[in-house]
Amino acid sequence: MICSPVNPAVRRYTFRMAISMLFYCVFLVAAVWTFPRYHPMGLPAYGLALLPALPVVGILVVVGFYLGEEKDEFLRNLFIQAMVWGIGATLAVTTVWGFLELFVPVPHLQLYLIFPLFWAFVGIAAGLLRLRYR
Repeated sequence: MICSPVNPAVRRYTFRMAISMLFYCVFLVAAVWTFPRYHPMGLPAYGLALLPALPVVGILVVVGFYLGEEKDEFLRNLFIQAMVWGIGATLAVTTVWGFLELFVPVPHLQLYLIFPLFWAFVGIAAGLLRLRYR
């Protein structure tokens, strides 16, 4: 994100994102540690498997709050542009990989990797936009 750390919307975004990522890490470690040791089944297994996804949904809410709270139209527009480029790159890569999986022997792309792939592309796009608007 191309913005000043003194911007109140950015400070709130950073704090909320840090909290979401903390919960994501804790829940993911709990699930990864529990499944091979205790082999939960039934409803507890579903609940534990879904636990790391809850902070991911929270991250989407955090982004929505940031876009609503950011007063600087230019910064908001840059963030939106980075996200649009990230969505486009993610759709392109996953579509190409999906056709590869369909027709040739390539490793299966795990669906949980798509969200971090999207954010990696958003980060790349934000860096390129920073260079463009320097």
